[in-house]
Formats: sequence, structure tokens, C-alpha cells
Amino acid sequence: MSEHIAPVASGFVAHFEGMNHPAALGPGPAEVVLFSEEERKGFAASSGYWSRKVTRSELSWLVMVRTIGAFGGEPCVVLDEDEDGLHIAYTGHNGIKAEALGYWMVDHGAYEVVVPREEVVSIRVERVPVPTSPFA
Repeated sequence: MSEHIAPVASGFVAHFEGMNHPAALGPGPAEVVLFSEEERKGFAASSGYWSRKVTRSELSWLVMVRTIGAFGGEPCVVLDEDEDGLHIAYTGHNGIKAEALGYWMVDHGAYEVVVPREEVVSIRVERVPVPTSPFA
């Protein structure tokens, strides 16, 4: 990945040894798994990509990246995009309002819907810093 983070629906990005990498938290609270599409020193091959487990303290920084916006005047996070539109999740705090907007309940307190792209406004990428110390 380049120094600029490309918009994604959601995920983690870590800066390690001068490069940005897609990342996953765990398996332990102080660990992060880094991914690469190219072979890199210290990375192990795994089904078409390479991965490496490091500790959070080895990272320059770690962020959660997610694409957010608003639908029907309420906040949402973009989960996916396809030919049907945007698959979004409600991030407000009113289940009655979510259902009135057409969201369906996928779990207790969690609502999702697919809507035309033009109905979601104020779309932007949010970078939420994650502590490099898991207990910070």
C-alpha cells in the first residue's frame, strides 16, 4: 500500500518498517497480523498472499479505516458496494428510527439495508487511531 490509504469499507492498516500494510488484530491482545500481496522479508506465504505476526509495539501506528456517511439524516457505515447500491449499517442509537428508514434488524441492536448510492450523503473515510499498546 502507498503512504496514502485508499478508501475501504472497513479494516485495519498498520505502518511497519516504513510501509503500510492491511492488518488484523490478534490472535493475542498485543499481536497484529500484517498482510502483503508481494513477497516480503519475514512474511510467510499463505494462499496467494503473505503474512507476518508482529507485536503492536513494533508498529509506528495502527488505524481502523472505515467509510461512513449519512442515510435519511442518520449516521451509517458503508459495508459494501455492488450493482444494487451501498450495503450500509445504521450507527445511530434509535432502532425505531432505523426500521422507519427501511433498515432490517440483523442482530439485537444492529440494522442493515441496501440503498442506491446517491441516497447516502456526506461519504468520507474515517481513520480511527488504535493504540499500539493493547491496554492503553
